[in-house]
Amino acid sequence: MSENKTKKWFSSGAFLHDKTLALVLWFGLSFIAVLLDFLHDKTNNYIIFKHVYIHTLQHVNLYLEYPQQYVDVNLYGPIFSIVMAPFALLPDWLGIICWGMFNTAILYVAIRKLPIDVKWQNAILILCAHEMMNAASWLQSNPLIIACIIFGFVFIHEGKNIWALFFIMLATFVKLYGIVGFAFFFFSKDKLSFIKWTIIWGAVFFVLPMLLAPPSFVFHSYQDWYEALTHKAAKNVNPNDDNDYQDICVMGMIRRIFNLPDFRNIYITIPAMLIFGLQYLRYQYFSDLRFRLYFLCSVLITTVIFTTSAESPTYIIAFPGVCIWYVLQKHTKMINAIFIFALLLTSFSYSDIFTPYVRDHIIRPYSLKALPCFVLWIIIAWQIFSKQFLSVDRNLILEKAI
Repeated sequence: MSENKTKKWFSSGAFLHDKTLALVLWFGLSFIAVLLDFLHDKTNNYIIFKHVYIHTLQHVNLYLEYPQQYVDVNLYGPIFSIVMAPFALLPDWLGIICWGMFNTAILYVAIRKLPIDVKWQNAILILCAHEMMNAASWLQSNPLIIACIIFGFVFIHEGKNIWALFFIMLATFVKLYGIVGFAFFFFSKDKLSFIKWTIIWGAVFFVLPMLLAPPSFVFHSYQDWYEALTHKAAKNVNPNDDNDYQDICVMGMIRRIFNLPDFRNIYITIPAMLIFGLQYLRYQYFSDLRFRLYFLCSVLITTVIFTTSAESPTYIIAFPGVCIWYVLQKHTKMINAIFIFALLLTSFSYSDIFTPYVRDHIIRPYSLKALPCFVLWIIIAWQIFSKQFLSVDRNLILEKAI
């Protein structure tokens, strides 16, 4: 490509629609991140996940500390033992790479399933590639969780409740975040079928760990899981716990910026849930794909910015919502400025774009990664209330089920 063509390619924004670039950035950056984790022995999260499978086989408590094996504790549901089994059976070096790339691949497929024109799918992948790399570097399951939420949305759009509930319930039994998939309930044409498959898949995922351990152990593990999550929620907001890698949410931002360690979550979560719930008042547009996509963006961002468990890699759940919103907009200077603000402060907040001092003394300690997503969440809510979603260019979306 000549220099002039290259400049035109970038200046026109055509690079955002390039499928090859999307593939290279999405998988290339993630693979580099996973490989560096392995080479630098930063694989603690994978070791925790692997031992969910091992400890289930050994019938030992899944949620205690095991300092001789790993740092921190497991916070995933018993079904995670089944999810991790194929990876845990591999040699660690191969299991780590396969686990990291599996998460990368499943979110790639989910984004490709969105009822959005392919060139805009490419844009979403390119714009999210850095956040995907960040998530991959932590070897966590967040890409799997958002993939399940998106699959739930897509299959409800397609009228396939059996598959929609498979993914929604799987994500819920793995990390509870998946429960937000039930926000799409009113988009289902057959609500009795939705309820039926919720019950069926709920029962399946509840008992599936019994393939590896006796029922009594599995039942007790669910109780242990609840206690572990309760303890973790209290720890996240403990003013005596000097850990600014957690509580990267709206409530954490308020606690830290205004030095209000005892600020209660309900002061934010109750108004937030009220605003979120009011979006359902646009019920006459539930079948309108433009509304559905806006609502998906709202759900993905809500899932992260109002939970004290949010940390940097959790934003791979929220940031695709930001990017989906962006491609649906008419790209005015204001819209571009809002997105660039989100891209820099959310996706690149822990990168070398900012100096170590800014990262370590301003962005992370004050939970500023949450700020652009919160601003955008308010904008999306307003756009839904004011029916601005109706102005979406229909050429961007695929009206019919995929």
